[in-house]
Amino acid sequence: MKLSPLSLLLLSLLSPLATSAAEQRDTRQNETPIHAPANPAAIAKIPANFTFIEPGTLTVATSATNSPPLSLLASDNVSRIGSDPDIARLLADSLGLKLKLVPASWEDWPLGITAGRYDVAMFNIAVTEERKKKFDFATYRADNHAFSVKSDSKISAINAPADIAGKRIIVASGTNQERILLSWDRQNQAKGLPAVTPIYLTDDASATLSLLSGRADAMFGPHSMAAWKAASRGQTKLVGSGPFRAWVAVTTKKGNGLAPALQAAMDGTISGGQYQQVLTRWGEQDEAIAHSTVNPPGIQY
Repeated sequence: MKLSPLSLLLLSLLSPLATSAAEQRDTRQNETPIHAPANPAAIAKIPANFTFIEPGTLTVATSATNSPPLSLLASDNVSRIGSDPDIARLLADSLGLKLKLVPASWEDWPLGITAGRYDVAMFNIAVTEERKKKFDFATYRADNHAFSVKSDSKISAINAPADIAGKRIIVASGTNQERILLSWDRQNQAKGLPAVTPIYLTDDASATLSLLSGRADAMFGPHSMAAWKAASRGQTKLVGSGPFRAWVAVTTKKGNGLAPALQAAMDGTISGGQYQQVLTRWGEQDEAIAHSTVNPPGIQY
C-alpha cells in the first residue's frame, strides 16, 4: 500500500513516540520497588501535633506526565514509577508510613500543598528564595537545567544569553527554566539582539514532537530528563546548561514541622544505600547528594 505524503508526514512526526515501547522495556527492570527499613530517629522527628492527610499515610503529589526518569507509567499503565516515586517510597518506609502517590499537574502542587491536599510534593522542585517564603524543603538531589536540540541540529552550544537570541525554545510555564530564559531575553533585548520565542508546552510528547518536527529550535528543561531522552532515543542531544545548579527537594507546607523528619529519613536511606540504588537505576548518579539539608540557600533572580 502506497502512503500519501500526509500519512508519511504524520508517521515521521509520531516516530519519537514509537520509541516509548523500547523505553518501557528499558525501565521494566525498574518496576520492582526498592524499600527502606523504618527509621526510629526520623519517626521521632515527626511533630506530635502533625496530622497527616490520611492517618498512617504519606500523601505525595507527583507528576502526572510521562517524564522519565522522574516519573512515568509502569507496564501496567496504572502504577507510577521513576526516581521521584522511588524516593517518595523510601521516605514513607523510613517514616513508618504507607505511600499514596497522587498524580497532579505542575501548576497544581503549590495550591495543593497550601490547601492541605498533599503532605508533600515531589516534582523535581528546585529550592528558590521565593518558594522558601511559603514552603519548607528537604533536599534529595542536585540538578541542573539543560538545553537540548535535534541530534542533527546545527546548534552546537547554548550556554549564555546571546546563544538564545532569535531562537524558538520550548519551556514549561512557572518553572525556573522559564525565569532564566526570560531573564536572558531581557539582557539580549537591552543589547539590541533578537528576541527569543518561548513555546509553552508541559506535555513531554507534544514538546518532543515540536522539537523533532522543526517547530522549535531547542528545549530547556531538567537535566535528568534531557539526558535520559538523549540516551534512550538518540534523536536529541544536549548542547548546554543553565547558570544554576539547583537543590531539588521534597516540598511541604511552611512551618508544619515535617521537614526535619523528611531530612532524617533521607539521610537514613543515604547511609543505608537505598538512595544510591534509586539514583543508579535511573541514571542520576551525578546528581547525588552526601546528605539532606533543610531549607538550603535557594536560587535568587
